[in-house]
Amino acid sequence: MRKKLVALTMCAAMAAGMLAGCAPEDPADATTTAAASEAPATEQAAEAETEAPAAPVEVNEELSGELVFAIWDNNLMDYIDANDMVGKFQEQYPNANIEVEKIKDDSEYWNAMKMRASANQLPDVMFNKPFTLSRFKDYLLDLSDLEAAKNNELAAGYALDGKILGVPMTAGYEYVFYWKDMFAEAGVEVPTTWGQLQEAATKLQEHFGAENPDFMAIALGAKDEWPDYPYMEFMPALEGGNGQNWNDMAKTDEPFAEGTDINKAYHKAYDLFTSGVFGKDPLGLGNDQVTALFAQKQAAILALGDWGLQNIQNGTDDYSQLGCFYLPVRDSEEDPFRVIVQGDSFMGVTTHSENPELAKAFVEWFYSDAWYPGYINYVSSASSMTNFPKEKDPILAEADALQPDMELVMYDGGGDDFQAIQNETAFDYKKLGAEMFTEGFDLDARLSELNAKWKAAREKLGIQ
Repeated sequence: MRKKLVALTMCAAMAAGMLAGCAPEDPADATTTAAASEAPATEQAAEAETEAPAAPVEVNEELSGELVFAIWDNNLMDYIDANDMVGKFQEQYPNANIEVEKIKDDSEYWNAMKMRASANQLPDVMFNKPFTLSRFKDYLLDLSDLEAAKNNELAAGYALDGKILGVPMTAGYEYVFYWKDMFAEAGVEVPTTWGQLQEAATKLQEHFGAENPDFMAIALGAKDEWPDYPYMEFMPALEGGNGQNWNDMAKTDEPFAEGTDINKAYHKAYDLFTSGVFGKDPLGLGNDQVTALFAQKQAAILALGDWGLQNIQNGTDDYSQLGCFYLPVRDSEEDPFRVIVQGDSFMGVTTHSENPELAKAFVEWFYSDAWYPGYINYVSSASSMTNFPKEKDPILAEADALQPDMELVMYDGGGDDFQAIQNETAFDYKKLGAEMFTEGFDLDARLSELNAKWKAAREKLGIQ
């Protein structure tokens, strides 16, 4: 499969306190921390380890010293403990020792890292999110020369000023799940453009809704608000192929004006939301309810991340007709087919490290066959390493087969400036999506109002 990577320069100011802008609120960590099965974490870790290929040990006694590796991920901690990460690293680097510092959660992690950066006490190796890389960029070493960075599918796309400051552990994708037999019965094919999606949904609604008044061509769960994120959060980035769209919005007074990516994307979403294809009461059902209904074929289409697959499968006795495709936002088949991808858990070496070469060696080791294959098979997320591809679930792999020339858009959740303006204007894209389902909602008036608030907020906050 050939993928065209969209390499984007990251914005200089990233989100202080913004913890999960690029993922749904309720299952935010599902794509990065959910285990691949229901077995206890330590069991899964042990099983994954037995499947990992044994790496030849090349002993290096020259590099020595102590390293502090700070993490917040409970599942990673379980895997580290169950598989003796420190001991395995010492097989290759016998004169090195690693202290794994487990911090309670990501909120506490960012608070701790901020204080420690000011005190020149950052750990040797730390993790970042896409929107925190710039926050710590002055404290991170360039890893561009590492094989781990060169073999990573996403690292270069998140580079700052030409420097790779972190190597993402995983890659997350978004999918549209559908029932093949329902598509066939209604005479509908998998859509590859936005217009085709609208047409397909309309046909499905008319066909199945004629006998079932509760049928939803597209299930959403707008009662919870966050489930509209595939449309309201990601579509602006897909519209223009710009994973930095939130950060770029912070640089302009009228980002919602006609002709902008977000204006075009939200008009597409509004047309779809008001077409009747989400059933008679999209605001009356939450995500759990519509996922269960979709699993029972009371709906034909459901857009969710890869974490949604297991929930669907658990809700039905037969998922042999379940398939998936990527959300088609493009206007025509001549346009590039863009797909959101999110790097997560960017491992970096800090400038505060007293043993930077050893710390770099640890990063190389972590992403080598001595460790990475076992870990990536332990989690449900996709591999970010080209030299260690992870076979997707056959259902998820169908989306790749349908779009072999897809263009990956590396998504960033928004930086410090965007977050500050967002708070000042009370702009909440997920809530806005839910409001689109309310009677009498005027999208153009709301976007005009947001432009006025945005301009005033930039002026008040002194953001250029």
